[in-house]
Amino acid sequence: MTLAQPLWLLLLLLLPLLFWRRRRQGAQHRLVLLMPDREALRGGISWRVAVRRWLPGMRWIALALLALAMARPQQRWEERKIKADAVDIMLALDISPSMLSRDFDPDRLTVAKQVAADFVENRPYDRLGLVAFSAEAFTQCPLTTDRRIVQQFLRELQVGRLEDGTAVGMGLATAVNRLKDSPSKSKVVILLTDGENNAGYISPLKAAEIAQTLGVRVYTVGIGTNGIVMSPARRNPDGSYEYAPRQMEFNTDLLVEIAAMTGGKFYRAWSEEELQGIYSEIDRLEKTKIEVSVVRHQTDFFHWFIGLAVAFLLLETLLRWTLLRSVTI
Repeated sequence: MTLAQPLWLLLLLLLPLLFWRRRRQGAQHRLVLLMPDREALRGGISWRVAVRRWLPGMRWIALALLALAMARPQQRWEERKIKADAVDIMLALDISPSMLSRDFDPDRLTVAKQVAADFVENRPYDRLGLVAFSAEAFTQCPLTTDRRIVQQFLRELQVGRLEDGTAVGMGLATAVNRLKDSPSKSKVVILLTDGENNAGYISPLKAAEIAQTLGVRVYTVGIGTNGIVMSPARRNPDGSYEYAPRQMEFNTDLLVEIAAMTGGKFYRAWSEEELQGIYSEIDRLEKTKIEVSVVRHQTDFFHWFIGLAVAFLLLETLLRWTLLRSVTI
């Protein structure tokens, strides 16, 4: 509830002054002859006397209501109509055992999932999906506008669900396949891995050619540091991993070529902060075009205050000249 012209409320400051002036001058200019009734003759206070005391107050209330009416109380709200030229984005995430390497805290995969979830949170108008790959690839989540579903599937990603290995081509091809029938003008794959391609029956460059043909832009992200890193060395029967120091490095030329072929860009993430910056840059590069039209509505309530003021004035006049009538000399 707002007031369109609140300055009119200053009139309320005049009411105490008018009341004081009336009390001071009223008794000096009038003599009133009150006609007794039976209840007064018995020594009690009649209802007319009790009600008469409130007659001036009814007039002040009416004046206050008129001041409020002139301030125009109203209720305002906005109706937003959003038209978004959305981007379809598939996240392709490596879940090979090397993603459990501990050069990130606590490991590469946990950090990659959290940063990707934050990226998803900032894309409210786009359709997003998720592909996981190691030696094979599968669609964890098809394209959807439900960000919470995508984030839930990201949290559920685990190493060990597929055969060990790194099939970059399979991961990319699976993601591109999910985008091939998309009506969106902008189709994007964000592919994150920490190793070289060593598995799969579709080569990474062949998958990149398919993406290029379908107009899919691919952003490739290489995650991890080079050098000696605590990394999974052996898998136990219960599914857990034993860790050992390992020399970690991989050739990023393939990821650079994939990005160049499809009009995307290659990024190297050596730390969590750099990975966050990479997703932030992709977020800026792939901006969703949004048209927002705002329709403002308002409802005025001044007529209610005017109606109440008129009712108080009519009631006061009616009582003064009928049931509570007095003779003034």
